[in-house]
Parts: sequence; C-alpha cells; structure tokens
Amino acid sequence: MRSSLPTALALIRRHEGGYVDHPRDPGGCTNLGITIDTFRRHIRPGGTCADLRRLTWPQAAEIYTQHYWHAVRGDELPIGIDVSVADMAVNAGPRNAIWLLQKTLGGTADGRLGPITLGAVWAREPLALINAYAAMRLAYYQDRTTWRTFGRGWAARNEATRRAARALITHSRQEAS
Repeated sequence: MRSSLPTALALIRRHEGGYVDHPRDPGGCTNLGITIDTFRRHIRPGGTCADLRRLTWPQAAEIYTQHYWHAVRGDELPIGIDVSVADMAVNAGPRNAIWLLQKTLGGTADGRLGPITLGAVWAREPLALINAYAAMRLAYYQDRTTWRTFGRGWAARNEATRRAARALITHSRQEAS
C-alpha cells in the first residue's frame, strides 16, 4: 500500500507557515503549526517561545508523523481520507479529527479509530466521504468561538485539503487503470 504521508506533510507545511503569536489563538505561540505546548511535550520541556521560533521543519515533520499521522492511523485509511483526517488532526487534535470522521460516518463517536470505524470508512465511496468530511469540518469550525478571527483561513484550508484529497484519489485510480 502506498502512503500519502509525504503529500500530507507538504499540505500541512503549506497551511501552517512560520512563527505566529496571535493574541486570540488559544494555542499561544506557534511555529510551523507546532504550538508551544506540543513543543514542550515532544521537543523541549520548559521551552520558551524563543526556543520554539528555532524549530526546524524536519523536527516539525517528525512530530506530525509520530503524533498526528500515526495517531489517526493514516497508513490504514484509504488514500485521500488519510490526508483529510491527518490535516484535521493537526488543526484540532487527533481525537477531534477521528470524532469528526465518526460523526461523518453516522456511527458512535468516541474519538478512537478502531475496527468498526475503519470498516465503515473502507465501505464508503471515497470521494463522497471526503466531501462529507469537509462539510462536517467546516461546520465544526463555524461552531468555534474564534470563527470570526480565523474562519476565513480555516475555510480555505478545509477546501484546499478537500481538493488535494480528491486529487489523490483520482491519481491513484488512474495509476490502477
């Protein structure tokens, strides 16, 4: 099975950009999409925003791979769905990304990706599931108290991820033909 991880990482890198410390962002200072709390948990306990500023892309990519991609079991999800769920995991946490996937599937939502959820994902038509997940993701964002501040960026990210995921499926279908 081919992994979409490189595509997911490239997409995440485009979305996340560099260092920011927006006063309305509950994550605090962030670099390459890595919040100060995540940085302290995985790179440097007690690290400062100045330390976070020096985070490199290879360090961020390792965090994304180990603590987001693997947390949502990206290599076990269908191509396209994997990228959609992994990008949401980066943006809202792995448990929320899985919970949203379960809500999209219409099953019990507990935020854990087990065999029932995996079976339901694989049983769905991938393009339709990607569109439904993107719609649920947008509704999730619109329900956030920070929607007025960050909504335009979240909506654009959601749409870019949806398009990239659909392109992956189309490309993999062409390769299989």
